[in-house]
Amino acid sequence: MRLSRYFLPLIKENPSEAQIVSHRLMLRAGMIRQEAAGIYSWLPLGFAVLKKIEQIIREEMNRAGAIELLMPTLQLADLWRESGRYDAYGPEMLRIRDRHERDLLYGPTNEEMITGIVRATIRSYKDLPKNLYHMQWKFRDEVRPRFGVMRGREFLMKDAYSFDLDEAGARASYNRMFVAYLNTFARMGLKAVPMRADTGPIGGDLSHEFIILADTGESQVFCHKDLIDMPAPGPDVDWNGNLQPLVDARTQLYAATDEKHEAARFEKEVPEGKRLSARGIEVGHIFYFGEKYSKPMRAVVSGPDGSERIIQSGSYGIGVSRLVAAIIEASHDENGIIWPESVAPFKVGLINLRPGDAKCDAMCEQLYNALRWPDGMSVLYDDTDERAGAKFAAMDLIGLPWQATVGPKGAEKGIVELKNRKSGAKREVPVQTAIRLLSFSVISTEIDEIEKNAGSRISGDEDIREIIREMKK
Repeated sequence: MRLSRYFLPLIKENPSEAQIVSHRLMLRAGMIRQEAAGIYSWLPLGFAVLKKIEQIIREEMNRAGAIELLMPTLQLADLWRESGRYDAYGPEMLRIRDRHERDLLYGPTNEEMITGIVRATIRSYKDLPKNLYHMQWKFRDEVRPRFGVMRGREFLMKDAYSFDLDEAGARASYNRMFVAYLNTFARMGLKAVPMRADTGPIGGDLSHEFIILADTGESQVFCHKDLIDMPAPGPDVDWNGNLQPLVDARTQLYAATDEKHEAARFEKEVPEGKRLSARGIEVGHIFYFGEKYSKPMRAVVSGPDGSERIIQSGSYGIGVSRLVAAIIEASHDENGIIWPESVAPFKVGLINLRPGDAKCDAMCEQLYNALRWPDGMSVLYDDTDERAGAKFAAMDLIGLPWQATVGPKGAEKGIVELKNRKSGAKREVPVQTAIRLLSFSVISTEIDEIEKNAGSRISGDEDIREIIREMKK
């Protein structure tokens, strides 16, 4: 994508209304625009990140056996009256009446609607288990929306719902989502710690929040330090096997939000040198609530013996739009955002220091055509007439993983300057070497991973190996 044709309304100064880093940087980087309190338009750069996050979540949900559908934003109030939540939910629910005097609501969550779908279509235990999910916009009328998309009124959420014949099956479904969440957040470059949590208005007796540590987090959290360095299980787990050991390894060590924190137990179970108390951001929340919705709403199936059985359920949420801000909170510096490659809106920022110079233009076109994917979202080519300092500042602000700079002196010699945004490492290399290295960066922008993931394809590229070694320093 050529910057001269792109829509990227950058802001030079920090907006006065923004209180936390992610809100400031999302506004300055032209990712969002506020339309009303807690309601935002997603501009092209922000929307691109949002779609990358959506796709990672979709892939991990599908890998774990969940099935995607799409439910509407508006729901019938009568469904919520069946479950008993319509009056109990509180003023955060936006209640609406249509021209036919029917009571509707803008859905804050979808337990009732999905239970209504299942009870109307699933009659036998042979049709279970099922896990259905969607990614849909929600609305909760927060009394004090703040922190940008971190606590907005309108937000994008992935919510999944499991349906099983008995408690054992339901807990197996819970474990699949627990493991899938660990993998999902790890792919986004986040270290998410599962913590015992309050079930809140969703209900149930088993719940975990997935928390990433950040100074601006809304919750105080307490955990064993070993949980921070525990790796994600990875994609090769047996999704139909026993996942309990993987869950136990992460739940046997102490971890709790402030609502569930027990100071005496924390001091007893966690050695002093391993105790961690910090602020955290919730990015996911999972619940097992059994018959809470299926019983009052009469979601039943015939069991193996022909008797009527109440379906066991759970729900599993991820704040998709909130994750954009959470990733920025976890990955930024004084100059701007530092995107992990997996969610970056573009992989490479290509900077032409002198548009109109024949050699600079030719080299930039060579790089641009060699690196861009068919979707046009691999390279953002700054072909504008802005001064050099402004171009560098803009690229650092929007946080693309790699920068490739072409100036008159380098173009004369066929040399490109490469910069890794995360490490800050720079290196001048021949244009063909730059193309090879940046092609590998599509696989991974973590310098330590490029050589491993590129494998035998760089076995003969000693110049690239040298660059990698130097950038690791």
